[in-house]
Amino acid sequence: MKRLMTLVIAGLIATTALAQETPMKEPDTLFLPADMDDLSEFRWKKRPVLVFADSPDDPEYIEQMELLRARTEELVERDVVVLTDTDPDARSALRLLMRPRGFMLVLVGKDGGNKLRKPFPWDVREITRSIDKMPMRQLEIREEKENAATR
Repeated sequence: MKRLMTLVIAGLIATTALAQETPMKEPDTLFLPADMDDLSEFRWKKRPVLVFADSPDDPEYIEQMELLRARTEELVERDVVVLTDTDPDARSALRLLMRPRGFMLVLVGKDGGNKLRKPFPWDVREITRSIDKMPMRQLEIREEKENAATR
């Protein structure tokens, strides 16, 4: 019986240690490559945040992605999808449309309109504040409150 208990405890400790070492997987639909022709598939469903850079090694790009990955829950709550393009030679349709010069962050609303363009990394807190000021987001917040009040 002591051997069995020892094995069970050792297994629990090993499982806990493995779970702590394994990084949480980010949602598969949150970070995507910007390899589509346009953003029509996201219209009225998601708020695309486009992150452009001339290389995946660009320090501003790395900083921006770290900022975004640090607070994914807030992005998911606001229906954000992050689209990245780090290859200017590929001349993707979105790159040609947005015409970034080096690093650029673009926030697109659910209506498909460009709401914000920044030539430097932006914290998720700043991005979510901009989103929360949008009329459609204000409507979503009101609807969430009404639904919570009727429960």
